[in-house]
Amino acid sequence: MNHKKIAAWLAAGLMMTIPGISIKGEGIPMLDPSRLHVGEKVSGAYVDPEAGPRAYEYDRDSLVYELVWADEFDADGPVDEGKWSFETGGHGWGNNEPQYYTQGENAWVEGGHLVIQARKEARGGNPYTSARMVSRGKGDWRCGKFEIRAQLPKGLGTWPALWMMPTRSAYGGWPKSGEIDIMEHVGYDQDRVHASVHTGAYNHVMGTHKTATILVPGASEGFHTYTLEWLPDQIIMGVDGKEYYTYNPARYKADFGFMEWPFDQRFYLIFNIAFGGNWGGARGVDEGVLPQNMLVDYVRVYQSPQIQALLEETK
Repeated sequence: MNHKKIAAWLAAGLMMTIPGISIKGEGIPMLDPSRLHVGEKVSGAYVDPEAGPRAYEYDRDSLVYELVWADEFDADGPVDEGKWSFETGGHGWGNNEPQYYTQGENAWVEGGHLVIQARKEARGGNPYTSARMVSRGKGDWRCGKFEIRAQLPKGLGTWPALWMMPTRSAYGGWPKSGEIDIMEHVGYDQDRVHASVHTGAYNHVMGTHKTATILVPGASEGFHTYTLEWLPDQIIMGVDGKEYYTYNPARYKADFGFMEWPFDQRFYLIFNIAFGGNWGGARGVDEGVLPQNMLVDYVRVYQSPQIQALLEETK
């Protein structure tokens, strides 16, 4: 929707309803149209043919978020099974990864932090072990703000990730149902982290995935806060309060659909360290750096009642 059109309608005294805001007639203070965000789905009263198949309307700056799920990792011992499960095995995980993911042996809570450890240790025909924690079925969300404060491992071959996958593959197998990479890091590029999304239209296999990188000096020497704000029509990621990645499918295709935006489904969190593989091992591995730990101080998930109400309205 064109912001100038909105301003013209309001100036003409027409009535327009925006979730949480009602504007009518003359003499009523108007919301600055430049602060309106129009995206992928409409609230039913008005559909702009220029906005693609759907359009959401909201003012991002006015959104209020509430904490809905968290793990502060305060109690030493095993990982909280009420919030996490483990994916296990050593079949390469689609990336020729040589590590074997264990059932909790490589992850625990100590000193107020989650510890995920990659080791040189043979298991199931694989030369290394590590852990891959998932919140699936215990923490699944559509839209929200996600904050993860973590210290990354280091060394040639390490490949830690904080990311999300769909709870249900509504649009088919990877990548059609989507993937959100909040933070990826490879040990051969020590001070740089990456944020990406993968969809049926945009993915690394086709060389079309939408990604960005940012320098994070000391990513393995101290804690940094990695963030995702997932809105109904765009995804924004950052580190330490600096936003450096935005994915908005309307920028690439006006009449986008699930091939560009499968993010209208619930997703769950994944924390893991791979060692080697297509990307982590692209410049070789140094087994001498093992064991290596990724530490997570906390993960917090927030949702906006305004956005959740909008999603309900537009089902």
